[in-house]
Amino acid sequence: MSIDAVVFRTFRKLGIDDADATAFADELNSAIDKRYELHARQLVTRGDLESAKSEIIRELSKQMMEMQRWSLGVLFAGIAAVAAVVKLLG
Repeated sequence: MSIDAVVFRTFRKLGIDDADATAFADELNSAIDKRYELHARQLVTRGDLESAKSEIIRELSKQMMEMQRWSLGVLFAGIAAVAAVVKLLG
């Protein structure tokens, strides 16, 4: 049984008329919905975490590929520099 039904029944047992009991139960539901909405905006869901994880992995992969390109470029430049020095001295 939902909380608004419990509140409605309790108010009816206390002698409150249907319109007032219904209005209070509706207002209670509205307040609960607002609180859940506030929490939903502030809290992270599993879906949010999975999305963030995928984005981080994708970005790290891009950065690693870029780092590998630079490393290879520096390696070949170093080899060329050593070859040039050997050729000049030899």
